[in-house]
Amino acid sequence: MVKIRLRREGKKGHPIYKLVAADMRSPRNGRFIEALGQYNPHTNPITLTFKEQRVEYWLKKGAQPSDTVRSLLRRNGFWLRWTLVRQGKDESVIAKVLERWQMQTAERGKRETDRKARRSTKKKSAAPVAEVEQAAPAQASPPSV
Repeated sequence: MVKIRLRREGKKGHPIYKLVAADMRSPRNGRFIEALGQYNPHTNPITLTFKEQRVEYWLKKGAQPSDTVRSLLRRNGFWLRWTLVRQGKDESVIAKVLERWQMQTAERGKRETDRKARRSTKKKSAAPVAEVEQAAPAQASPPSV
């Protein structure tokens, strides 16, 4: 059985992965049938480039993606398109669904950045208050006799 999985490359402590179609019996960094793309987790946001037509070809042939590869394909919308094609949807329907998905993803990213900005300003404003609260009990009056 053919699997679409990641093959580790790159420097020690700084891996870069190749997306490959390989026989499931071959080792992780061993023999593979075809290189399909590259994944770099160290960039912000992550970099994922792959040959969509070749990935689709291997999926049509019955190749099974690993869990990690499937999540990466979901992240960029390819998996949604693939499931719609498998369901026999029309190209116009697929285009509409993908456009809506891209808008939702953009909104989700915007909300996430706003949330991070609010949390960072909240931490900055909360830090001096915590220092004052800690200093206050130290200045308490001496115990009464």
